[in-house]
Amino acid sequence: MDITLTSLEAEHSQLLKDKIATQIALEGGWMPFSRYMEMALYEPGMGYYSAGAHKLGAGGDFTTAPELSPLFGAAICSTLLPVLEGLKAQGLPTQILEFGAGTGKLATSIFERLNDLGFQLDQYNIIEISPDLAQRQKERLGETVKQLALATQCNWLNQLPEDFKGIILANEVIDAIACDTIIFQDGFWYWYGVTLADNEFVWKTGKPVAQDLLPESLLTRNFSEGYITELHTPANAWMRQIASHLDAGLFLSFDYGFPEAEYYHPQRSEGTLMAHHRHHAIQDLFYLPGLCDLTTHVEWSQIARSAIAENVDDVYLANQASYLLDAGIGDIALEIGDPSNPETFLPISNALQKLLSEAEMGELFKVFAFSKNLNALLPGHTLEDLPGLGGRNRL
Repeated sequence: MDITLTSLEAEHSQLLKDKIATQIALEGGWMPFSRYMEMALYEPGMGYYSAGAHKLGAGGDFTTAPELSPLFGAAICSTLLPVLEGLKAQGLPTQILEFGAGTGKLATSIFERLNDLGFQLDQYNIIEISPDLAQRQKERLGETVKQLALATQCNWLNQLPEDFKGIILANEVIDAIACDTIIFQDGFWYWYGVTLADNEFVWKTGKPVAQDLLPESLLTRNFSEGYITELHTPANAWMRQIASHLDAGLFLSFDYGFPEAEYYHPQRSEGTLMAHHRHHAIQDLFYLPGLCDLTTHVEWSQIARSAIAENVDDVYLANQASYLLDAGIGDIALEIGDPSNPETFLPISNALQKLLSEAEMGELFKVFAFSKNLNALLPGHTLEDLPGLGGRNRL
């Protein structure tokens, strides 16, 4: 793929490429892919998310559900409001903490919907590693708070507080957590990492993977020679940290992915990793480091097991369409738009189609949630009701 770069963009990517090459040399000529992905996305001042760049929207590299329509944030308030009211009834602060808040559109739509429903948050907290996105969030949320005359305090945090009581949101966050790649060769699984050849990054097989790190599906199924997939140890560790730090409340996340049996399907032989640049999907994961986003689909079964290991209560997993419909997104659309007026309702209808259609975000995107020390029901089905997963403790 031919992408025209400015001189500053080319220099930026080359500087990060040189730094990664130096790190590969320091590590003996081979680097785990998780380390490469971490540097490409998060190297201070140089990585895709930690350097200043326009990432979201029509002029960026990808578009998320909150960017498509405020209906998304309005609908999830059907889940948020009962939890917030429960916290308020206990005399606790009503607060939300969002990881990776993008341009702030999800927060804005939540503020507006809760305000329409007569509820006002005490605090909205954001953990954001992208300096340019954090600045856009501050500007947008500042305007929203002023326009709605809210007393809500907006805070930007560096880390998740311990013993947090409230709601934690993560929309398209887990897919950007660094993962490792592995390859099946000669009947065994090996780490599949990065080396340097002719001044270019290339794949290279490493040491065998310890069997206790492999999901059951990778131990019990037959795979073709050269089958490549991912292990998500950092994402699972992150989920355990979230679950352990949440003292009382709800974790709610949206992302694309599959349960274990589908994720490690024998026909998914090239894994799920992908690079993105200016709304183009790129197969070469080493293309323009620092300028391309790198993402992986989420393996939801192990994510759920990680939460359950920290003694969470109810666990929930469903596709995005089922969740949003159960949360009343159709009724909200009729509240804000008149179907008899095509000019105003067509954009609403188009957004609904993208959020709900099986061919768009409706099936591939999942909602995963868990509660802890909380008496509140989520829309839809609990995890043990979903076919093919075999129950909450047997994912």
